[in-house]
Amino acid sequence: MAAHLTIPLAPWLLLFVPLLLLLLRVVSRGTDKSRRQLKRLPASPRGLPVIGHLHLIGDLPHVSLRDLAAKHDHTNGLMLVRLGTVPNLIVSTPHAAQAVLRTHDHIFASRPPSTIVDDLQYGPSSNFGAAPYGEHWRQVRKLVTTHLLTTKKVNSYHLARQEEVCLVMAKLRNAAAVGMEVDISEMVNTFTNDVVCRAVSGKFFRVEGRNKLFRELIEVNSVLSAGFCLENYFPGRLAMLLGMFTRFMRNKAAVAHKRWDELLENIICDHERRRFKHSAESAEQEQSADFIDVMLSVQEGYGITRDNIKAILMVRHIRCGNQYISFGT
Repeated sequence: MAAHLTIPLAPWLLLFVPLLLLLLRVVSRGTDKSRRQLKRLPASPRGLPVIGHLHLIGDLPHVSLRDLAAKHDHTNGLMLVRLGTVPNLIVSTPHAAQAVLRTHDHIFASRPPSTIVDDLQYGPSSNFGAAPYGEHWRQVRKLVTTHLLTTKKVNSYHLARQEEVCLVMAKLRNAAAVGMEVDISEMVNTFTNDVVCRAVSGKFFRVEGRNKLFRELIEVNSVLSAGFCLENYFPGRLAMLLGMFTRFMRNKAAVAHKRWDELLENIICDHERRRFKHSAESAEQEQSADFIDVMLSVQEGYGITRDNIKAILMVRHIRCGNQYISFGT
């Protein structure tokens, strides 16, 4: 004779069905919200798992992105590509550029974090070039626009620019006199570097071959900053797993940073000794003061540290380096 076993229904099971229905409702709402958000995203090419659209970027990234935008962007001048796990917004029309750079500039003001750039340039807290948008960035921008790049200050370097042009013309005359070939790209690169070095660090920038060291370090920075770094495309835990592949780049950045720091520290110390020796500067000397003199004079008022000064100087030289690379290509 079969026995019928009756199992009493536990009280907590009475709550299971309502909780399950509530959970399904929440998940459904989240899925609907995600779908609505996806619908609002710009057009995007078909990507691959993990690497996203990295396989679509060729040796000339700007050409690859132009071709992708022409193929996939048919509406508002915006396209979304994922380089690894990092989303990137591609702007391809003047109207879209105005919306990004003017209308919503505060949203796009911060640059994406880069461990290599941080290793090169005193970290995100001191680095002005890649610092996140905030109070520190606004203070340094105010310092640069108010004291370093004013029309009066730029015009004060007119004589220095004339002297550097005269040096270039003298080299050309000497080369022409003996019928020697001249590498114009190299000469323009040297001129650009020397003009910026003189404005940033003063007329003694050629002491101990510092101008040549500046050029060498600028090239190193350009290669490291523009090079392929896995951490820039796979941040977070995945970057930790791939750390063995990025350690080499970070070690090179650390070596370059040490060389930059020694060079900038020596130049700043030279300026401090001259300021101490000539504490009562004339109006003419003050007018011809270089970037380092200016920043040392306003250091306390703006609350900037020595590393802040070095980071600003490095950014100015790297901007010169961008011109250096563009002239040489």
